Amino acid sequence: MSEVTYYTQEGLDKLREELQHLKTEGRASIAKAIAEARDKGDLSENAEYDAAKEAQGLHEAKIAKLEGTLATARLIDESKLDLSKVLALSIVKIKNTKNGATMTYQLVAESEADLKTGKISVKSPIAQGLLGKSVGEKAEIQVPAGKMEFEILEISR
Repeated sequence: MSEVTYYTQEGLDKLREELQHLKTEGRASIAKAIAEARDKGDLSENAEYDAAKEAQGLHEAKIAKLEGTLATARLIDESKLDLSKVLALSIVKIKNTKNGATMTYQLVAESEADLKTGKISVKSPIAQGLLGKSVGEKAEIQVPAGKMEFEILEISR
């Protein structure tokens, strides 16, 4: 059985939209590609037909995976989050104690992670090191570049 993953409303809506797109437009375009390849004659020697059928299989596997993800997805009620410590969906402002740089990240599910928008996966090394900590605490985190120490400045939702 798959593990339960927690999502924001925005993340859950994105997953549902992607699934809907794959089931409608995605399936229609693959069916069209198969039909066009089939019209080109002998299927036993038709590489285009084989490629279209393979693409269909990969597409259906992606749909099944998304359906599985949605089946185990849970929506977190952000209004009930404890702001005294870092949890999933917390927005955390941290300071690198070595160089004084401050960063703000939101800890989200793996599929919602997007560094450009400041969302990091709760399974990332930084998030793992911050989980459960409170404002003012320091977290020493092993990252690919070595050990880094961060001080938690602020926790919000």
